[in-house]
Amino acid sequence: MPNTVVEIHVPLLAASGLAENEYQFPWIDDVQDFLADLDESGGVQEFDDGEEDGDVYIFFITGNSEEALLAVASEVAVLGGVPAGAFAMVTDDEAEEFGMGRRVALPVSRTPNG
Repeated sequence: MPNTVVEIHVPLLAASGLAENEYQFPWIDDVQDFLADLDESGGVQEFDDGEEDGDVYIFFITGNSEEALLAVASEVAVLGGVPAGAFAMVTDDEAEEFGMGRRVALPVSRTPNG
């Protein structure tokens, strides 16, 4: 049975206020650190290394429940420095390419119960 994977697509935009000779995407490292910390706490973990794909940078997570994965994707979308416009693709580990699945706007609205 396939495992659920959530792709977090973030617009590949340079951080503002940086000099030309500085790394223009420090938010990528911030997200990778955030996801690495999740790996240590269990439940949700990185599925694969993130990578650039056209005008977005994609992070991959997997875990026990779609709800938990989308909650983490929402946290990524609102991390300081992360460009606006992030979205998630709910897919699985058998998908043939990026972006195959259901698109979910981020951050996800919480229900009154959750």
